[in-house]
Amino acid sequence: MAVKDALLALLADGPRYGYQLKAEFDAATGAGWPLNIGQVYSTLQRLERDGLVEPDGPPDDDGRQPYLLTASGRESLAAWLDEPIETQVAGRDEVSMKMLIAVATNVAAPLEVVRDQRVAAMGDLQALTAQKAKATGRDLAFRLHLDRTILLTESQIRWLDLVEHRLEASGQTHHSPSTTARIDGEEK
Repeated sequence: MAVKDALLALLADGPRYGYQLKAEFDAATGAGWPLNIGQVYSTLQRLERDGLVEPDGPPDDDGRQPYLLTASGRESLAAWLDEPIETQVAGRDEVSMKMLIAVATNVAAPLEVVRDQRVAAMGDLQALTAQKAKATGRDLAFRLHLDRTILLTESQIRWLDLVEHRLEASGQTHHSPSTTARIDGEEK
């Protein structure tokens, strides 16, 4: 999601100024995507330049400029909402790269890397689950974001289980002592 699309959606209900948009964005995303106020204002400037929003009268007594959605802005918003988002699976992330490098270079016992990462992911999952138990009174956006984070963490744990199984099946479970010695700065 682009910030521009979110701001257009928030302006669909009526004029807002920058700080209102930031607060509503934070609430709508369950605080899952921290938004800098400078990004709000720079995005509003681009939206105005592109004819998607316009100032709604003069700034108020505090200098706050409200913006409203134009007809072109409503069309852009409708197009964004109507177009399904293509799922983009990240080809790389820190965990998978660490695992792949450990297997390819033999600098550490791959199973130890898997097990250490699983312990960390399980800790994250426990913390998220505890947070979910306390979130019953929180708003829906926060709970939905938390659910997604829990599912992604569960997915990582499942992947680590698969990696462990494949490593054991392939026999690639140990590292070369000489490689570890070089990492530690010792020559053996």
